[in-house]
Amino acid sequence: MNNIFRRTFFVLISIVLVSSALMKNNVQAVLAPQSQETLDPVINPIDYLVLVNKENPLPETWEDVVEIVHMTNSLGDDVEVEKKAYDAYLKLKDALAEEGVFIDLDSAYRSVAAQQQIMDDFTERYGEDYVKQYVAVPGFSEHHTGLALDLYLNIDGVDVYMNEDMVQYPEIWAKIHSKLPEFGFILHYLEGKEDITGYSYEPWHIRYIDNVELANEITEKGLTLEEFLTK
Repeated sequence: MNNIFRRTFFVLISIVLVSSALMKNNVQAVLAPQSQETLDPVINPIDYLVLVNKENPLPETWEDVVEIVHMTNSLGDDVEVEKKAYDAYLKLKDALAEEGVFIDLDSAYRSVAAQQQIMDDFTERYGEDYVKQYVAVPGFSEHHTGLALDLYLNIDGVDVYMNEDMVQYPEIWAKIHSKLPEFGFILHYLEGKEDITGYSYEPWHIRYIDNVELANEITEKGLTLEEFLTK
């Protein structure tokens, strides 16, 4: 009888000790501080409302933090673009295709060297006056952000990508522009706002701002990004 009592006593003691240890570990787990990664909110490394134009250069640290992805368009060109802007562009492209409008991406992110090459090419092709209206000085191009996208059209299976040809389809561009805010884009270089943006109207030049609500507000009010940021 005594042996049975002793065994029972030791079993109970063991259960108490194990339970105590488990409770201690659980309390420590609850009280332990969360990791910094858990506590910190997700912070965008770039400002999606950044303004880069003839008066505002690209921020110095931009290229160190912006996330760029590559895609190949229907012309076989390699195009670089900021990741979130590209994701939004794909959704825009799919939505337009459902309505019978087909677009592709001509260019987006450009290095300063690439912008200089474009300036030289366009000067030779279109002349200096055209370049002053349409082409940014290297270092002051919105394309350096990766958030400015130049589109081109595909009409009846034919790629239409020359500027002088694309402007012949205002009704198609109107359909495209009406869809932009839904995916966080705006049309930056508005017609009649050349004195504000410093550039002539470009129906193909869209800008990603990563905010559907603000994109709708800017579009509905007919504002340029410059006007919105200084209102």
